[in-house]
Order: sequence, then C-alpha cells, then structure tokens
Amino acid sequence: MRNLKFAGLAVLLSLSGCSWRPQARLERGKYVVENLGLCLVCHSEINWKAPAVPVMAGKLGGGDIFPDEGLPFKIVAPNISPDPDTGVGKWSDEQLARAIRDGIGQDGRVLHPIMPYMFFRTMSDDDLASAIAYLRSIPPVKNAVARIDLPPPVKQSLKALPPVGKVAAPDLSTPEKRGAYLATVGICAHCHTPLGPGGAPRMDLAFGGGFILKGPWGGEVASANLTPDPSGISYYTEASFLEVMRTGHVKARKLNEIMPTSRYKNLSDEDLKGIFAFLKTLKPVQHRVDNTEPPTPCKRCGSRHGLGASNEAGS
Repeated sequence: MRNLKFAGLAVLLSLSGCSWRPQARLERGKYVVENLGLCLVCHSEINWKAPAVPVMAGKLGGGDIFPDEGLPFKIVAPNISPDPDTGVGKWSDEQLARAIRDGIGQDGRVLHPIMPYMFFRTMSDDDLASAIAYLRSIPPVKNAVARIDLPPPVKQSLKALPPVGKVAAPDLSTPEKRGAYLATVGICAHCHTPLGPGGAPRMDLAFGGGFILKGPWGGEVASANLTPDPSGISYYTEASFLEVMRTGHVKARKLNEIMPTSRYKNLSDEDLKGIFAFLKTLKPVQHRVDNTEPPTPCKRCGSRHGLGASNEAGS
C-alpha cells in the first residue's frame, strides 16, 4: 500500500476505500474541521464579543494572529482558505496532509505544537481526506497574515516527528472507543492538561484542568478537570454532560466562550455520548479548579487559578 503522504487527494480517497457521495464527504469534512477539530476557530478572525463567538463575515479560514495573550511570543494561525495568493490554494493535497498530521509546513519547517498535529496524527485517512476536501470548498479569503518568526531557542527545539503514513478507520465498536478517537481528534487534552515549567504537557495531570487561557474571551480562564475524580466531573451524568455541551451552561452558570460549546453542540448525540463514556475511563486526577473563585497559587499544577490554594503538591 502506497504511503498516503505522497498521495494527491484523488488517490487519497481511493486508498481510503471510501465510497461516499461527494456531498457526504464535504459534510463529513465540515463536521471534522468546524465542529470536532475546531480548525476554523483558530484559523479565522473571531468575534469574541458576540454570542456563540461567530467567525467575522468573509473571514472563514482567512487566518489570524493566535489570540492567546498568555503566550510568551506571538504565533500566526495562517490563512487556510483556498485563496491562491494568501491561502493554501496552491498547496498540494500532500502538503496539506503533511501540515495537518505531520506538523510540517509547506516550506519544510516544523510547526509549533500549538497547531495540534500531535492529536491529528490519529485522524483516519477518511477524515483527513474529508477535511482537505472541505477546506478546498470554502470561499477563498484574500488575507495576507504576516508571518512571525519564532524565537530562535523555540525554533531550534522543534523536532520533526516521523511521517504518519496510513491511518485506518478508528474502532468505533464501543462508546468508549468511539469517544477515545473523537476526544483525541477533538483536542480535548490540548486545553485540559496543564503545562509544566518547560511548556510541556503534564501527563501526570492529563485531562486534569488548570491550563490557563488569557485573551479576548475575557481575562484569564482555567480549563476544567475532566477526569472522574470528585474534584472533576464525577457528578456528571450522560444527560447532564450533553446538556452542558449543547447549551454552554452548567445549570445557571454560563461557561466562558473559550470553551467551544458553540461548535461542540453540533456533534451528534452518539459522538457526545461516546466522548463522555471515554472521559469516565480516565485515571482520576485530584485537582480542584474553579473559575468562579479568585485565582491563587496551585502547588499541584504550578499555575494560579480558582481554588488553586486548596490543592496539595502531588495530591
């Protein structure tokens, strides 16, 4: 079987063995790009002040400066619309696939992992082909986003990962397995795992919350603990989880818009139930995080967030 990283989209589709109608493939691509992988939340100019934080008119996929103000340097989310001059209209399907799953830009440079290619490496060939087809179908946006070079020490620290190659369709035989795939491609751990002093994810606190996001969505927001620990979401039922994901509210409390329930609400019931089933299988992490409380230093994750002082190191 030929390695997909050398395949154009037509070959990619044939290798994946997919017989979907073209419209069905575009619908799946939209589902993956807009609602699951959240690609267009980062790669579009967003109106963070409007309800459900929509993309600015005419800016879908047109790129923007990454809005997280807590980063020590600026990062560009490039224009991924099919505009030939300022977007990816002249990119080959191979180059797009390489950027999405291998983290290699058109010019051969290693992308910063804020582009979550480490999660997209598990994206099946069918979903990758659908995502590329959908990106080809959105309106071109002429928007030249100025490239910003990473600081030399950061650039030098980035190492290319081995090419992914072929990725088979995921095992969806149980809700937990379905959820494991979706939660990975949906980059849940990307935001819900705190970082260590060197900027690497604290895998001992995976899904344990406390990742700090600061930006136009309103001040500093700490991600929630999604593990089945009592300090996490052990009290959630399947029904309450779906309600939160559909409404963006935990009872009367509205979640900050940086939690993209405005996109996740479009996932199917089966997919949301699968994600919840997967979250229940996680190792419990004792880590109290509450954005309704004033931030205090946390010995557990090393950052400052609500209820931080109530956590003990290594507890």
